[in-house]
Amino acid sequence: MTEPRSWQSETARLGNAEPSDPTGWFERLWASAADGDVTTPWDRDDPHPALATWPGLPEPGEGRGSAVVVGCGLGADAELLAGLGYEATAFDISPTAVAAARERHPGSAVTYTVGDLLDLPADWVASFDLVVEIFTVQAVNRSVRGQLTAGVRSLVAPGGTLLAVQAIALPGDDDGPPWPLTRDEIEAFGRRGLSAVRIEELAGSGGGGNGLWRAEFRRG
Repeated sequence: MTEPRSWQSETARLGNAEPSDPTGWFERLWASAADGDVTTPWDRDDPHPALATWPGLPEPGEGRGSAVVVGCGLGADAELLAGLGYEATAFDISPTAVAAARERHPGSAVTYTVGDLLDLPADWVASFDLVVEIFTVQAVNRSVRGQLTAGVRSLVAPGGTLLAVQAIALPGDDDGPPWPLTRDEIEAFGRRGLSAVRIEELAGSGGGGNGLWRAEFRRG
């Protein structure tokens, strides 16, 4: 029996293979993982600790508003938000990932769907009271970082909140994926009507870098 390939080597191979299609490799990686050809350390049932311990999370209740999880993977973060009372949407560019999330959470209140940060539906713009982005922007080549960051920002409704969790870039670190974020790059989420509430440095790993940014922004 052939051993599954390491996700690190496969991610590096796919993520650097086609610069003209910087997001197309996600589906190939997920499809390989679904076939058992690649290890899957992102297979988790618990929400990311940086989200689960975020002071901005409300107590469970009804009518919390709308929330969206960017690059939702298998859905643990979206399920947390739905359990707190948010009307939750979760999207991923990989149809295989979305199908796996739906299968993992039968009967879920979360709306799982395929979506692309570089080509978002018009009715999603400025529509969500809470936007959660964990590790998606850092997974894509810096050549489109500005566009991806703008896509995340665009989802936040008036008065809404954005929580971004990304690995902190080490000086001179430009080999990826992932491509961790500098201070300037994490602060860039707070533009076009958004302002920083707090930007924290946490211990932890995001597939690279030197700890994690946990950054909260609000739209006026």
